[in-house]
Amino acid sequence: MPNVLFFTNLDAEIVPRMIQFAPIDFHVTVHSPRMAEAEKCALAADADFFILFPSVIEEAVVRAASKLKLIQLVSAGFDKMPMTLLKELGIPVANNGGTNAIDVAEHTLSLILGLYRLLPQMDRNVRHNGWNAIDSGRRTYTIHGKTVGIVGMGNIGRRVAQMLRPFGARLLYYDAYPIPADAENAIGVERVDLPDLLRRSDVVTLHVPLNAETHGLIGGQELALMQPTSILVNTCRGPVVDETALTVALQSGQIRGAALDVLETEPPTPDNPLFTLENVLLTPHTAGVTFDTWARRGEFIFENLQRVWQGEHAHALITP
Repeated sequence: MPNVLFFTNLDAEIVPRMIQFAPIDFHVTVHSPRMAEAEKCALAADADFFILFPSVIEEAVVRAASKLKLIQLVSAGFDKMPMTLLKELGIPVANNGGTNAIDVAEHTLSLILGLYRLLPQMDRNVRHNGWNAIDSGRRTYTIHGKTVGIVGMGNIGRRVAQMLRPFGARLLYYDAYPIPADAENAIGVERVDLPDLLRRSDVVTLHVPLNAETHGLIGGQELALMQPTSILVNTCRGPVVDETALTVALQSGQIRGAALDVLETEPPTPDNPLFTLENVLLTPHTAGVTFDTWARRGEFIFENLQRVWQGEHAHALITP
């Protein structure tokens, strides 16, 4: 019987939605990620699988898990995992295989619409006797006819493209690893280099993992290429964008606005200058988190663990 340790801070209502998909012969126990390291190490010694949410694990716990066959992440991101150590020990790691792509893509669309239609300001005005305070004919916009540049054409980027097509947007994308031409045609996207995408796009939306290549991908030089009427949307990781440079660009009107689900420091400090700007829409790193997402993630996770237990390769591997 495989022994599965699920380290998570999810509440008691959510966890059953995931572990309902565990095969009947899997022994799954749920533990707080804040439990003492020594206790984790003792449990890890007999573990066949780890499931992690959040995607964090101590080096000592990994070293104690001599039977470990796979670390399965509930999230897509793995930037806080000790990847060098895991590769050294030959422990494979898989992410959630895009099971949160629907949620992140819908949130991305919500952010674009929220910023384009000034939804937070509109709501505030209606509640506070400001029915006619915003001239919507001058200050709100439609997605139809705009060019949207998608940076990163993985599971989430593709889903964003599919959702935007019915809105009548022209779709560009940049990815260091281009998708096949037939996939580009099916989705309706045109691949361009990053500077070209930034120059041509009315909306730039970011969907890349955080790594050495993407850290600071959008900085002062990149923002200077964008149109003064364009907006930036970030639902991937905060450090992909140079936040200081972005603040300057927003304050100066170099770009029209930004919608951000992620920040360089999370949670942010109260004096973050972005909080003073009306052309910024913020959410607290919740793009991929909905009530509906957990069942999709749980089903994928336990199918993946079963594959490995049966001697097959895991899906969505991020290490060999």
